Amino acid sequence: MIVYLQIIETAEERSKFEQLYLEYKGLMFHVAFDILHNEQDAEDAVHQAFIKIAENIKKIDDPICPKTHGYVVTIVENQSIDQYRKRQKQQTVELIDEMHGISVQYDSAGDLTKCILKLPARYREIILLRYHQGYTVREISKILGLSLPAAIKLDQRAKTKLKKLCEEAGIL
Repeated sequence: MIVYLQIIETAEERSKFEQLYLEYKGLMFHVAFDILHNEQDAEDAVHQAFIKIAENIKKIDDPICPKTHGYVVTIVENQSIDQYRKRQKQQTVELIDEMHGISVQYDSAGDLTKCILKLPARYREIILLRYHQGYTVREISKILGLSLPAAIKLDQRAKTKLKKLCEEAGIL
């Protein structure tokens, strides 16, 4: 949710967005999943929808009302349909998270390095580009040929997975 709150300017609008997020995130995922029939695609559609909502938060008067409910459902439906159409136009190859990337040698053999090396190739790639090489998410999106929201979501997933591996290793 921090990503979305960075888009919003005032504290009042942030509070309004928080209420909206907590109230509708489950419904939005359900609507997106009904259209896309894929959990990751549904998450991406919901993410895109929340970005649109955050950009247009000034148009929402009351975060929990039938009018807002309809607005939120319409946005997530449109995002899901757009994503579905894009997916139909492109030949898709299933991304395998466990696929091994280029073997990387590190000077340090610390616990964090071991956890990073346990990450799936795609996640390891974004962690290394972002935190080892110092690229911004916007630059990474261009390097990897992703949209900015997809790169933000990939970065978020990679950090979550790394945190989980660090907790399992007893680092955190």
